[in-house]
Amino acid sequence: MYLIVGLGNPEEDYGNTRHNMGFDTVNKISKEYNIEINKKKFKGLYGSGIIEGEKVILLKPQTYMNLSGESIKEIVDFYKIENNNIIVIYDDMDIDLGVIKLRKKGNPGSHNGMKSVVKYLGTEFPRVRIGIGKPEDEDFIKYVIGPIPEEEKQILDKSTSLAKDAVIEIIKSGVDNAMNKFNKKEG
Repeated sequence: MYLIVGLGNPEEDYGNTRHNMGFDTVNKISKEYNIEINKKKFKGLYGSGIIEGEKVILLKPQTYMNLSGESIKEIVDFYKIENNNIIVIYDDMDIDLGVIKLRKKGNPGSHNGMKSVVKYLGTEFPRVRIGIGKPEDEDFIKYVIGPIPEEEKQILDKSTSLAKDAVIEIIKSGVDNAMNKFNKKEG
């Protein structure tokens, strides 16, 4: 069983923000595999289904970003899911706009949602990071929770589609193969 977690903030207030790239990706997976995310429990919204012959749970924590780990910990404990079968998807300011990166493990960096996740899970679990770039002259908080400008929407839409494909590849052929396929070589 896989747990696929998109990080974000409740969509009614934060739907069109950079900080909700994880939710946007999970919504695309949900749509493609006809998995309804309509159950409320574990401090989140979730649904289950089958992807590539594997049972999966799609989770969107509703704790607000900075407490995401609480929701993940509850569902992981309930279903006894191993860390290598937990895939966390989130926005990353340290990656250029439009680029996605996959990692098997690592520290949370400056991302408060990931700090919460690492607090509960440790550092060893696959993650898909969606690059949102850094603001030039804007406050970081306003940048991640403010509305996305039109010119960026198409780029981020492609990124979340790519992230969706990367998650499916992890399930299909493992994180190493997915990293080889989706991590763009620098330079």
